[in-house]
Amino acid sequence: MKLIVPLLAAATFLACGRGGVPRAEPVAGPRDTLAHDTLLLIGADTAAGFHFPYYLYIPEGTVSGPQHLLVETNNTGTNDTLAAHVRGAAEQVTNASLGSSLSWGLKLPFLMPAFPRPRTAWPIYTHALDRDAVLLDTGAMQRLDRQLIAMIEDARPRLQALGYAVHDQVFLNGFSASGTFANRFTLLHPERVAAVACGGINSIAMLPVDSLNGAALDYPLGTHDAERLFSRPLDTAAFKRVPQLLYMGALDDNDAVDFDDAYARQEREVVHTAIGRAMADRWTQCRTVYVDQKVNASFRIYPGIGHATDRMIYKDVMMFFRAAMAGE
Repeated sequence: MKLIVPLLAAATFLACGRGGVPRAEPVAGPRDTLAHDTLLLIGADTAAGFHFPYYLYIPEGTVSGPQHLLVETNNTGTNDTLAAHVRGAAEQVTNASLGSSLSWGLKLPFLMPAFPRPRTAWPIYTHALDRDAVLLDTGAMQRLDRQLIAMIEDARPRLQALGYAVHDQVFLNGFSASGTFANRFTLLHPERVAAVACGGINSIAMLPVDSLNGAALDYPLGTHDAERLFSRPLDTAAFKRVPQLLYMGALDDNDAVDFDDAYARQEREVVHTAIGRAMADRWTQCRTVYVDQKVNASFRIYPGIGHATDRMIYKDVMMFFRAAMAGE
């Protein structure tokens, strides 16, 4: 089922930039102008560190804070036109993602980027933050994880100007490719995440270990080559402290490991030999590693559900984030 948030009643601040891609008008105005749902489209700002637009959704009834900004990255398929991803993200941020419903239910401001995923460069699975994506060292698509951080930093004073104070750390949510992005982002930048919920991640979470069953686990499988790739070791101790909810449907057979855009041949071989060939085996192995490493994570399987979410999942993710809010 698709969870729908109420239609936006307030004005959307839009203008057109180069190539017809919508950009935001400057955000200004007193707090009482936001009496209804509000959607803001913020244009790319290369000087601020992000090359693509992002959306800010503020549901009616959002309190002034301080509170957490809810973040979910877009999963808008492959298309060579940025405007298509901007339109797709608009649909997801308003009524076609779990994050939009969580934002409405939790009364938290919600950020979603409009990251591209070019069809002509399909092996670079930007929306899942795969190895190809983090290896990009030139061009607008390089290091989308850092660009997301720049968007979050850009959003904080905008929300503050509108009367909404937000914490430095965010709540991170995702499902399918965006769930994989959330999982990997959390291990890369645990200091930025207050809590993370990710589902439908093809039964394979990034593991906070260098090796497993005699195989080296390079990014995005593990941390073996992290210091070489990122010029610093990953803070696995901080990652283990982040409250995490990982879930999947018992009938989920959407196995991204079988596809070349998600995993290269060498990665696939390591997954099959060291972690598991069947999705159920991989899920068990990943959970075992997280338990052994004392990661603050809960793994859940939902009977009768495939690669999708339903009301029970929505309720559980809501309760997870509410618990994180209460535990501060």
